[in-house]
Amino acid sequence: MKKYLVLADGSVYEGEGFGSEKETVGELVFTTGMCGYIETLTDPSYAGQIVIQTFPLIGNYGIIPEDFEGESLLKGYVVREYCETPSNFRCEETLNAYLKEKDIPAIAGVDTRALTRRIRNHGVINAGLFNTVPEDLSILKNYAVTGVVNAATCRHIETFPAEGEEKRHVTLIDCGLKKNIVRELCRHGCTVKVVPSTSSAEEILKEPVDGIMISNGPGDPGENTALIQTLRQIVGKKPVFGICLGHQLMALAMGGTTYKMKFGHRGVNQPVKDLETGRTYITSQNHGYAVDADSLRGIGTEAFVNANDGTCEGMRYPGYDCLTVQFHPEACSGPKDCGFLFDTFMKMMEEKHA
Repeated sequence: MKKYLVLADGSVYEGEGFGSEKETVGELVFTTGMCGYIETLTDPSYAGQIVIQTFPLIGNYGIIPEDFEGESLLKGYVVREYCETPSNFRCEETLNAYLKEKDIPAIAGVDTRALTRRIRNHGVINAGLFNTVPEDLSILKNYAVTGVVNAATCRHIETFPAEGEEKRHVTLIDCGLKKNIVRELCRHGCTVKVVPSTSSAEEILKEPVDGIMISNGPGDPGENTALIQTLRQIVGKKPVFGICLGHQLMALAMGGTTYKMKFGHRGVNQPVKDLETGRTYITSQNHGYAVDADSLRGIGTEAFVNANDGTCEGMRYPGYDCLTVQFHPEACSGPKDCGFLFDTFMKMMEEKHA
């Protein structure tokens, strides 16, 4: 069946529809990963967005549930070509079948390179996937990504046991977490208690807890006013490690500011420079907002910057036992260059516990 990708500026791209037959509206973004489309589809940080895969062939190794990172909350999916006959010994179903099950509409056969160039020049733009081209585009122009952390967070507390010897207890605030964060903490000997983003400071600090982790998640960090206030009550009481949205939320809790980027960083090939050592790491990222490091002068120290555009990629808060990073040290799919940051977090907890 024909499908139409319509942008808020009136641009129309005709292609072949697959997945769900429904129509949808979302914020159009692109991701540059050459692999890892399963992790992209199941990353809750894409809530409210229509995702373009810049790599031209998607679906060639099918769908592998073991590799899921979370719930599929994206609004739509755009690819150059999708594979109807995947080949992988772990494959359990096709991309098309999975998208039908999750009620996610998709389009193939469009020029994803041209779309990506358009977003890079124009900035993030609202778009919709339609079965016929609509005459009224007001639904596109008025769309905004809101309430997505509340949609992505868990509803109940869940505990995951440490692998091997139990070393520490970590409370993980779920803003739309990727499961590999939990896996990495467990591998490091942590028993992990995952709590909803709506939890109070008292619930989060309830014993036993040696450290607090704030997860990744979708949307505008400034929208989460209650959680930001909760983080103000937590910081300094236990070691804190924030990833992605967690990095942004902590910056706001410490009195800093964030801003929306032109088209964000989404992919597994973002270079990040460690300002202490001068070393550059290749990282996995998925975010559309950034922390203004200048707004935190005298409060925090910028620890990492993006080697391409100089945006803030990490903060340390001296005296608060708090480290936050914009990128994903637990990356799946993606480089493992920064996995050592989990060791850093373990050391922070050990020193506090000593």
